[in-house]
Amino acid sequence: MPYFAAALARSAGVWSATEVDLDEVEDLEALAELLREMADGDGPGLLLLEQDDEYVAVVRVDGGSGSLDEPRVFLSDRRAVQASAVAAMLWEDVPVGGQDGADDDQDEGTRPVAQPVGDAALLTDLGTSAEELLDLCAEEGLLPADVLSGLCERAGCLDALEQVREG
Repeated sequence: MPYFAAALARSAGVWSATEVDLDEVEDLEALAELLREMADGDGPGLLLLEQDDEYVAVVRVDGGSGSLDEPRVFLSDRRAVQASAVAAMLWEDVPVGGQDGADDDQDEGTRPVAQPVGDAALLTDLGTSAEELLDLCAEEGLLPADVLSGLCERAGCLDALEQVREG
């Protein structure tokens, strides 16, 4: 499944961004360290991910490389863990396997309702409350790339994200 992942960091009020190849990242802690190094100060480090127009993932670390804070993770749909090695790496707490028949009741040809997991409040200080994040992820017709753009617009880092997308 193809994905787009961008690491963004704010330092001295300025956002920087770079595309990240998550196939080269061993685990969530290695990703957190990469984000902390990028942040290099008090600003947050973010990983914004959208995969195959199916789900959004956001990982946040605060502080510089000396920070011991755990990374905060949000996935717009926990079922992505079953289909994506990248999602499984980001959300280690979700067991791989069945979802207790949750998808069995879905009509063929319809898309199941997303099941968000994680810290939906991780972007509150950057302009997106937990409720707004959940609403964006649930909005009919809104693609994951659009969700990421909306989050970045609110945080003031849309220009940095668009530069990475344009390549």
